[in-house]
Amino acid sequence: MAQTAGMINRSLIAPPGRDEGAPPAAAAAAIMPALDPDRPVLIAGPTAAGKSALALAIARRIGGVVVNADALQVWSCWRVLTARPSPGDEAAVPHALYGHVAPGRGYSVGDWLAEVAALRAGGARLVIAGGTGLYLTALTRGLAIIPPVPPEIRQQGDQWLAAGGLAGMTAALDGPTRALIDTRNPARVQRAWEVLAATGRGLSAWQADTPPPLIRPEEAQRLVLTMDRDRLAARIAARFDAMIRDGALREVDALRAIWDGRAQWTRAIGAGELKAHLDGMMTLDEARERAVIATRQYAKAQRIWFRSKMGDWTPVPA
Repeated sequence: MAQTAGMINRSLIAPPGRDEGAPPAAAAAAIMPALDPDRPVLIAGPTAAGKSALALAIARRIGGVVVNADALQVWSCWRVLTARPSPGDEAAVPHALYGHVAPGRGYSVGDWLAEVAALRAGGARLVIAGGTGLYLTALTRGLAIIPPVPPEIRQQGDQWLAAGGLAGMTAALDGPTRALIDTRNPARVQRAWEVLAATGRGLSAWQADTPPPLIRPEEAQRLVLTMDRDRLAARIAARFDAMIRDGALREVDALRAIWDGRAQWTRAIGAGELKAHLDGMMTLDEARERAVIATRQYAKAQRIWFRSKMGDWTPVPA
């Protein structure tokens, strides 16, 4: 059966409402006839939709390496709170780029791409899964090569943002960049401002000079998991409750002595809320409610990204 390079025959994917309760192994079995084991498999989807489980099931079948594409699962300090694969899952098939970055280091999408390139150069059969849309679009569309930002400019940006300067920082951007990025995301706004301040050139202009991608879209089999919004919300709440039971509070407590609210690793959803509880600033129920709401908001932002920038990926009901 002929199919366009890089795409999955959609008739082989179960339509919404069918087999939605099937385990990931069954979902993998349903799409395996359409997968070419010699081409990379990319799996996107909102948080709590089951990306890691599906990647594991596919990797078991094709002998691949599950590669993390979640910007928060790279940190060594978070296993429970970011829902990293369990030690048992990691023992079942090779996993890469999970929990390999220590707090205190910086880590960027460029760093991630370089590590994926090294895995690919080593001949690994890649099953890349994660919810960070920027990673996956940079992987398949390319990433602009931007000069490093001097530490003093980054410090200035940190201080401005910490003082409540998101609106002012957004206003200071050039128009094309402001229209390009998610201006509700402080990290994206600060990064764009730093590039403009350091180079005198807007982020959108740098991105216009983007080199070819590491994996061309037509090379890869690109799947994006979909799930009913209410069902996903219930899964998010249940998962956070499981995180509390499994030791998320202990993870946060172990890091309070080195906590720096400006650091990348502290942006794990739920981390700030649980620290506030441990500091006596709110009850555990309040922390839980705020973390669940923040996770649902994040899932909404992910779905918007997938619709706007990954509309040619094959949807797979989770």
